[in-house]
Amino acid sequence: MADFPSIRPRRLRNSPAMRRLVAETRLHPAELILPLFVREGISEPVPVSSMPGVLQHTRDTLRKAAVEAVEAGVGGLMLFGVPEVQDAVGSEGTNPDGILQRAIRDVVAEVGDQVVIMSDLCLDEYTDHGHCGVLAADGSVDNDATLERYAEMARVQADAGVHLVGPSGMMDGQIGVVRAALDAAGHQDVGILAYTAKYASAFYGPFREAVGSSLKGDRKTYQQDPANARESLRELELDLAEGADLVMVKPAMAYLDVLRQIADASPVPVAAYQVSGEYAMVEAAAANGWIDRERMIMETLTSIRRAGAGQILTYWAVEAARMLAR
Repeated sequence: MADFPSIRPRRLRNSPAMRRLVAETRLHPAELILPLFVREGISEPVPVSSMPGVLQHTRDTLRKAAVEAVEAGVGGLMLFGVPEVQDAVGSEGTNPDGILQRAIRDVVAEVGDQVVIMSDLCLDEYTDHGHCGVLAADGSVDNDATLERYAEMARVQADAGVHLVGPSGMMDGQIGVVRAALDAAGHQDVGILAYTAKYASAFYGPFREAVGSSLKGDRKTYQQDPANARESLRELELDLAEGADLVMVKPAMAYLDVLRQIADASPVPVAAYQVSGEYAMVEAAAANGWIDRERMIMETLTSIRRAGAGQILTYWAVEAARMLAR
């Protein structure tokens, strides 16, 4: 009689109930954060062609989308403003009546504290050159002049009622400057979600359509080099020292190794952003019938969670939350 293995890992895979019982990684709707775009000067929502299912919202449809997300159990909303007017210094980003600040007030009025309301704190949506900061005379991004703009952005977003600001420009010292600005303005309770490891990635392409970016060139002098991982740990150390309440890795799926390292080292919650290109690839493949769309959505989110993310920004947040509730 042939010898058979006495240790059989398949025993723990032999039924849905068994697999559910021993699953090492679980997703929950409260861990999902929905990015939302609100565009000034439109009367109907505008589909983002490179991101099927994603819209540039009106203020009215944004409020409805916020309610829908709350009803699905989503944990957070990350708001991005798309202004009608862009200029060299991104003036609409610090206008107290700018589109993002109005949107924050709208959503706070609609859903209050039922969900964590977050705002993108960056200039790229508001500048006519598309960079995340103020340009110097030679065309480079002026780090310290940009920090002054970020401080003002933090104040107006906090005044509008946001719970967390998300500085995403990758300027040196941005977390410390934003923290000081918030505290000086009496907003000690407003938290900071730091874009700690944000890479100069090709996966952002569809997002630039979503925010109407005017970018010419690239952001390689301030966003991280995709070749580097150790550098992210240095960025983590700096952001923590400057007062970050949460930290983030962006993109998510192509940087799961970085996410794991950050998660292992961080004493504060770690988020990851499943970005537009990651979303668009799955949607395109599904539209061609090449993959099982729902399985792929859940597998990608599980991989991000498994790599160490406690919170995931994803354009599938509401849909995934509903799938989890089945």
